[in-house]
Amino acid sequence: MRSSAAAITGASLLSAGAAAAQDGDPMVIVDNDNLTVRTHLQGGVNAVAETNLFWNLSDAFAPQEGFDPDTQWLEFYFKPGVSFTTNGEGPAKAYGKVSGVASYTEGTDGFDFRNQGAVTLEEAYVGLTIAAADDLTFDISAGARELKLGTGMLIASGGSSGFELGALKFGPRKAWDMSVIGRVTKGGTALTGFFLNPNERPVIDNENRLFGADLRHDFAGGGFVGGSFIAVTQSGTPYIQAAPGGVGAPTFLPGGRDGTNTVNFYAATGKLDGVLENWRFAIDGAYQWNDRLDMTAWAGRVQVGYTFAEAKWRPSITYSYQTFSGDDPDTPELERFDPLFYEGSPSAWSTGSKSSMVFINSNVRSHGLALRGQPSPKDTLTLRYNHIRANELRSPLQFGQAERIDIGTGGDLANLVVGVTDAHVSDDLFLEYSRIITRNLFLTAGLSISEPGEGIENTVPGGVPAWTGGFVNVVFNF
Repeated sequence: MRSSAAAITGASLLSAGAAAAQDGDPMVIVDNDNLTVRTHLQGGVNAVAETNLFWNLSDAFAPQEGFDPDTQWLEFYFKPGVSFTTNGEGPAKAYGKVSGVASYTEGTDGFDFRNQGAVTLEEAYVGLTIAAADDLTFDISAGARELKLGTGMLIASGGSSGFELGALKFGPRKAWDMSVIGRVTKGGTALTGFFLNPNERPVIDNENRLFGADLRHDFAGGGFVGGSFIAVTQSGTPYIQAAPGGVGAPTFLPGGRDGTNTVNFYAATGKLDGVLENWRFAIDGAYQWNDRLDMTAWAGRVQVGYTFAEAKWRPSITYSYQTFSGDDPDTPELERFDPLFYEGSPSAWSTGSKSSMVFINSNVRSHGLALRGQPSPKDTLTLRYNHIRANELRSPLQFGQAERIDIGTGGDLANLVVGVTDAHVSDDLFLEYSRIITRNLFLTAGLSISEPGEGIENTVPGGVPAWTGGFVNVVFNF
C-alpha cells in the first residue's frame, strides 16, 4: 500500500486546523486567537512475501549472483510531524510544517536489500496565504513539501524510498527536497507555478531541477479539468535509445533528461445527471520534446467507469487504457516517453501490480479492468487485471530502475533493457481488501500474480514461471 502524495495549500491547512479545534482534536496542542499548532503521526507495518520474483529470470541470466526469487520481509515506517497556522486578524495567514520519516526493512526485500533503514527529514516548509476580495486567494510557500499535479501522471512522488532507505512497498517519502510553490485561486480555478528539486536517493542523485505551471478548474459536482507545462532545466538522468534496427545494445545518452519539456492535460467527470448518472469518464494526455536530442514522445490514458448504485455492495467497474511511446528502432529520432516523477500505486499510474516493479511507464501499454465492491461501509474489495504489451519491439523497456533488475548481457533476448521480440509481456491479477478499523487505523491485504507473456517467455528456453506474492499491512494516521 502506498499513500498518495497530495498538494496541500495554505488555505486547506488553515481550514483543517480550525476544524480540528472544533472537533476537540487531541493532536491540537495550541489553539488560541493567534496560533494553532497541531502534531501529526503516521506509521505502519507491512508483511510481504514474493515467489518467483521477476519471473525467476535471475536463474537464467545471472545465476552467479545467488539472487533468491522467493523471499519474505517486514517493513515499518514512522512519520511524526508538527504544523502551525496563525489565526490573527487581517487577510494574511502564515503556516508551516516539519516532519520526518524513520523506515526500516527486516529481511531481504524484492530488490535484494537486507535489513536496511534510515531516518530522514520529510517536510520542512513555511508559507503565506492572503485572502483578498471577491473570493481571490494568494498563496506562496517554500521548502520541502508534497506537490501533486493533475492525476499524478508526471508530478507526484517527490521522494524516494526502498533500497538502503527501507520500506520499499510503503514508499512513505513523498515530499520534494526543495520547492517553491505559488498559487492564485479564485472560486474553483487555481493557477499554480512551481520550482521543484526531487528528494532522490543520495547514491543516485541526478540533480534534477524542474519548473512549470498548472492551471486547473474544479467543478461543484466533483469533476475537474486542467493542464500543466513542465520544463527540466537541469538533470544528470540518462536516456536510452534503441540500436538501429533493434540489433545490438542500446545507446545510453548521459544527461538525456536535461532540457526535456512536457505539456500535460487531464480531465474527469464528477456527478452526472440523467442517463449518465452512474457513469464516470476521465482522460489524460502528454506530449514531450527535447530539441537538444531530437526527441518527441507522447502518452495518454482513457478511463470509463460505471457504478451499480442500487445493487448490493454497490459494485463498480472501470476500464482503463494507458499507453506510453517507445523508441522506434527504425528512426534516428528518440521517441521514448519519460514519465518523470509519477504516482506508481495500483490505483494511480502503475502499469500492472507486479510488472510495475520491472517496467516504468515507457514503451508499454495496458488494458486494465478494476472491479470494486463494498460489503459494508468499512470494507472494500477490489480486483484489478492488466494486460500489458510493449509499444515497440527490440526497443528499451526497462530503464531508470536498471539497478533493480539488470539481468545480464546474454544477447538481444536476454536483457529487458534491450527489448523484446513479442509485444505481449505480462498479465497481472491483483485482489485487494481494505478495512477501516477506526477513523485513524486501517488494514489492507492483497494477493497478486503475474503471468509472463510471450515477450518474457521467449527470453528463456522452456519459458519462465508465474510470479506471485501477497502482503498484509496496518497503517495509522493521526
